[in-house]
Amino acid sequence: MKVVSLFLGLAIAVLALTSCGRQVKARDPVVYQFKSGKTALYQNGLSYAPKRAPAAVHRAIEAGNRLQNKSYKWGGGHAVLNDSGYDCSGAVSYVLREAGLLKGQMTSKGFLNYGKRGEGKWITVYVRNGHVFLTVAGLRLDTGWGGGRKGPRWQPTSRPGKGHVMRHPAGY
Repeated sequence: MKVVSLFLGLAIAVLALTSCGRQVKARDPVVYQFKSGKTALYQNGLSYAPKRAPAAVHRAIEAGNRLQNKSYKWGGGHAVLNDSGYDCSGAVSYVLREAGLLKGQMTSKGFLNYGKRGEGKWITVYVRNGHVFLTVAGLRLDTGWGGGRKGPRWQPTSRPGKGHVMRHPAGY
């Protein structure tokens, strides 16, 4: 009886440890809905941070705005940090680096372990094998989906989140 109890206790402990390391997967679509003071304002292709947002959020939005006329370039933003075009991970790396929330750059797969698990209050990184995008103050910055690979753009339209893991910078 003691052996069974000990085995059962060990099995529960192992299960608890493995579930603690699990990723938080997005289930709902990523939807932009403007809320004054809480989300970024999207106007004429640019984003504007809420006035009371943290400085890093303002810097992230300014960085995303600088990417708006860049083209999609496979590998862009990796070998050259300030590149003529960006792929998905290059664009996300650029925004987070300029905000002071990342050193260097990562491939999309690298973002599976970035920051903290789950949705962030201000910034959420959505990652799956082969693609990454992020939301800053509720507005999505993405290199494609639905309209082809045009390059990094603020997207006020919805996009499926299912299949993506959510991560966020600590404190954001």
